Amino acid sequence: MRTFLGIAGTLLIIAVAYFGMYRGWRNRQHRQSGLAPLPAVPATGTLRGIEGVYVATTTAGDWMDRIAVHELGVRSTADLAVSDAGLTFHRQGAADVFIPADHLTGVRTDRGIAGKVTAEASGLVVVSWRHDGRELDTGFRPRRKADTAPLTESIATLIGAER
Repeated sequence: MRTFLGIAGTLLIIAVAYFGMYRGWRNRQHRQSGLAPLPAVPATGTLRGIEGVYVATTTAGDWMDRIAVHELGVRSTADLAVSDAGLTFHRQGAADVFIPADHLTGVRTDRGIAGKVTAEASGLVVVSWRHDGRELDTGFRPRRKADTAPLTESIATLIGAER
């Protein structure tokens, strides 16, 4: 009987914790519901780019304030295509994300963003951009470390920034 009560108590604690996380995520979505829908992904065919992981989009400068609306906070396997029109994150299991070139404000490498912290200081490519009057950061972790520098350079060239 004692074992049963211990297991039941543990399961109850886990259920309450999951319910709390669910409520927190729903409250965050409600607070951010005023963010305008994202630009539509242009019909550019099957342009594919660098393979990796779309980590998350956060409020710029606050790497723990994950954006929950429009599936921007959903981590997923993705590839990042850079074109003259902008950046397209082709995500598996979530909606693709398109950032128009004229919304981009910067690119850098970093150690972490909500949902991912890497051992190396330049493990993530973080793209800064503006949407609906908000400054945002989107993190992407290339599958191969050798892709980080060329990807960062191509985005910087698209923005017109000196690197």
